[in-house]
Amino acid sequence: MDMSWPSVELRRPRIESAAFLALIHESRAEGYWMLTRLLADWRNGTTRFSRRGEALLGGYVDGRLAGICGLGVDPYVEGKRQGRVRHLYVSAAARRLGVGRALVRTVIVKAREHFGVLNVRATESSFEFYERLGFVPVHGDEFVTHRIVFRPLARSLLQERGVNVR
Repeated sequence: MDMSWPSVELRRPRIESAAFLALIHESRAEGYWMLTRLLADWRNGTTRFSRRGEALLGGYVDGRLAGICGLGVDPYVEGKRQGRVRHLYVSAAARRLGVGRALVRTVIVKAREHFGVLNVRATESSFEFYERLGFVPVHGDEFVTHRIVFRPLARSLLQERGVNVR
């Protein structure tokens, strides 16, 4: 019996595609509105994932869009460049296949390149998922349930201290 997971291909999804609209319909049926907000924000131009450090990823299994996850500049933190996991949703049929994990791990890698902190506001049912990926619970913040604080790279520390690093 083969217990291996299917391969997950990550690439930028087409927001107006039938596959994306099907994910929206499924998410709404489950009571989630994050993809509906993503589409509305995309259409009105407020969220395009085009600023420095931002990304929008689709997780594809067997060529089919199975999940979405964005990395954005955190709009709830003023004056600091912090990243935020945005709009994570995985189709019910693709859950527990590694799609969400692949999406968020990639977001973490990309965030580390541009931000000192990565925040998320997660539903209670997904707390364990995020904690397994290295996020730490945050208490007392209505906009953040979990966070990763990235350790600065040694090169950055040296440059901040005025050491010429080649």
